[in-house]
Amino acid sequence: MSNTEEVPTSGDVPMESANMGGDGPAEETYTPHPMAGQGEDISPNKDGGVLKAVKLKGDEGEQDRPMKGDKVFVHYVGTLLNGKKFDSSRDRGEKFSFDLGKSQVIKAWDIGVATMKRGEIAVLTCKPEYAYGKNAGQGQIPPNSTLVFEVELFDWKGEDISTDKDGGIIKRTMEAGDLDKHDTPNEDAVVDIHLTGFHEGRTFDDRDVKFTIGEGSDHGIVEGVEEGIQKMEKGEKAQLRLKPKYAFGAEGNKEFNIPADAQVQYHVHLKDFEQAKDTWEMDIEEKIKAGEECKEKGSAYFKSGNINGAVKKWKRIIFLLETESGLKEDEKEKSNSLQLAANLNLALAYLKTKEYAEAIKVCNTAFEFDANNEKGFFRRGQAYFGQTDFDVAKKDFEKVLELAPENKAAKNQITICNQKIKMQNEKEKRLYKNMFDTILKENRDKEEEIEQKKREMAENVKNFTIENEKKQGGGDGDEKMETEEDTKTEEVTNTGEGSSV
Repeated sequence: MSNTEEVPTSGDVPMESANMGGDGPAEETYTPHPMAGQGEDISPNKDGGVLKAVKLKGDEGEQDRPMKGDKVFVHYVGTLLNGKKFDSSRDRGEKFSFDLGKSQVIKAWDIGVATMKRGEIAVLTCKPEYAYGKNAGQGQIPPNSTLVFEVELFDWKGEDISTDKDGGIIKRTMEAGDLDKHDTPNEDAVVDIHLTGFHEGRTFDDRDVKFTIGEGSDHGIVEGVEEGIQKMEKGEKAQLRLKPKYAFGAEGNKEFNIPADAQVQYHVHLKDFEQAKDTWEMDIEEKIKAGEECKEKGSAYFKSGNINGAVKKWKRIIFLLETESGLKEDEKEKSNSLQLAANLNLALAYLKTKEYAEAIKVCNTAFEFDANNEKGFFRRGQAYFGQTDFDVAKKDFEKVLELAPENKAAKNQITICNQKIKMQNEKEKRLYKNMFDTILKENRDKEEEIEQKKREMAENVKNFTIENEKKQGGGDGDEKMETEEDTKTEEVTNTGEGSSV
């Protein structure tokens, strides 16, 4: 239960009621939890502050337990010692989640839930100093109240500490570090660790190693472990689950017999570390010296194929120097030179990893230090080319030729751009022609459909007219026949009269 979570009003609290006699209103009564005040003392100091009674055992076959930093998912019902309910996730019909051991809930919960198994239901009796103490309230919980919580643990998951929050580095704290200090290693800190690597239950690495943060690859330390260490406290033992991107990638590792695209797990013990100077503690000379070292180290990493390591070192240069102001002329010149080199080198790295938008971005930054930088225009042109923006790429390559008329690479790129533009135009022409042909065909089909309907209508009118004429023609014939018969009769009568004379 969170310290800030809203508790139900008294109208939301289900209760038993009994009329104690007389004509007055019924007095409210409650049924205490049958396991309240029972169970094992699990408080760290064994002072009876947190008692735990197991109502339903969890998964007995599972050895895993929630660890500090894990996000846990529970249902709970909270009552006072007299049984009066003040809060319930079950009433809300929604599980409650929190990060274990991060003081997001009362102390008793951080202690109690850490001892539970998946599926377990436990009853925690919490003294005031492990609950809300004298600061309880919100109308439902009197100050200095002992509280009873029935908690069911459903699941938990580790903390995602990856920069991109892509689930690539999941950290779980197996053993807490120095609780008096919450320092973690910074960039360039020297760390002393023991690590053990696992793949599908097999141990592939087990050693002590001391190295400088940012240079772990020199000692066979994968990116995910290096990032994980920077989130650890001195003395802490942590489990790190790494996706391939943060471990051995698509190449795997032959020495450790790790296949391509394999997920691995490490147990890391941060035995000790020595912090590097923070940037605010460094003067400009120290920053420039550190920047020069990063430039050289980054170049070495890039040549060896360690692109991520190179990117980190070159970004470090920018981090050290980008906010500096009020520098002397020679200091400003060195600072600008390092930042220019860092941005141009980053562009090269991003081209390698096909992060073209990032390459364009750092080239634009490089132009702030040198508006007519040949490498900057060439690399930006390559990035635009990678985005298939051939017209814009061609302009950058033309700018390179303007600055360096003998640049053969730029000439070749212009030729290729012209070919691509031509192919693109032809493709667009075919596309538009097909679209136009489709539209014409659709129009013809519609016209033909209209003509067909006209013909059908004309045919219907014609048929209707003929039918009508037939009907009218049949009536005249009968009248004609009747007239002829009358004429004959008259003729016979006249003849008869003549004969008698």
